[in-house]
Amino acid sequence: MAHFPYITLTISEIRLETPNTKSFVLHPDGPLPYLPGQFLTLVFPKPGKEERRSYSISSNPYLGEPLTITVKRIDNGEFSRFLFDRCTVGDSLLTIGASGFFTLPEYIDGYHRYFFLAAGSGIVPILPLIKTLLHDHPSRKVFLLYSNRGADQTIFHRELLALEQTFPHFTVTYLFSSAQNLMKARVSKLMLQQYLQEHLPEAPDTSLFYLCGPHDYMQMIAITLLTEGVPPANIRKENFSTIKPVVKELPPDQTPHRVTIHYEKKEYTLTVQYPLTILETAKRAGIVLPYSCEAGKCGTCSATCLQGKVWLSYNEVLLDKELNAGRVLTCVGFPYGEEDVVLDFPPLH
Repeated sequence: MAHFPYITLTISEIRLETPNTKSFVLHPDGPLPYLPGQFLTLVFPKPGKEERRSYSISSNPYLGEPLTITVKRIDNGEFSRFLFDRCTVGDSLLTIGASGFFTLPEYIDGYHRYFFLAAGSGIVPILPLIKTLLHDHPSRKVFLLYSNRGADQTIFHRELLALEQTFPHFTVTYLFSSAQNLMKARVSKLMLQQYLQEHLPEAPDTSLFYLCGPHDYMQMIAITLLTEGVPPANIRKENFSTIKPVVKELPPDQTPHRVTIHYEKKEYTLTVQYPLTILETAKRAGIVLPYSCEAGKCGTCSATCLQGKVWLSYNEVLLDKELNAGRVLTCVGFPYGEEDVVLDFPPLH
């Protein structure tokens, strides 16, 4: 099996953010570059195999903050319970590095307003994005609509209050499901329409919208934004779910195909045939590639298709411009067409 360049992370500090959420300050044993909004994929070794889980980074590298992930304890989440209940300062974790597409655009000043809509732990990847805008782009207006059960369950509540007091161009609206006023309890289509009328006085294509929360929450918001005239490319979503979607369509071509993979200065050649994806075939051949969710939702397994065609059974990550540039998701990707497929994976770190 190919050697994978894991990075060791030493836990240097643990902070309790809410009764069920902790932040872990991590010290990597080597370079670990990342962008605000990205996540770390942690590796949990088990006898004869390994499990991978992704956790959003809550720190901001541009502000000199130490690498930090913030984890909400999930009752049926094996690894979130392990981190929350058992990990202590001085313990070590393994990671393959940072990845993710939930980041700010290359030309930030190309948009007038930035809207962030978060529910619960959805604030974790959003906070570093907000702080980048506030500190480095003071002419941009920034809005946060943040849903929680109550103030005591609001992650980063004190920090958000301090940021709002410090930066006049930052506006936070809190929604608590325990509130008696239904318009201040949950996001709804009517509530969101009124919110946009109040805070979006110009054409919606001059604003970017970032969504992070449960699937149904993001779906309702995205549909409402689209009906209000927001272009699809202006809506960015980060999905925490690792549940594999039910795919009803089949690849247009189910015959065997030759796939060549370039990764970390090495070349691998595989024969890939449905129902196995490119990633599944590589794993069976002992080729260790970057991946995490295996559901087309995180983007860790993305590569650039240099030759041939790859059909994606599901995609919640790549935008049209990325697809047009040849980016594909190998965890849900199947080769098709007459040409052999050649894929190039970017270096992980």
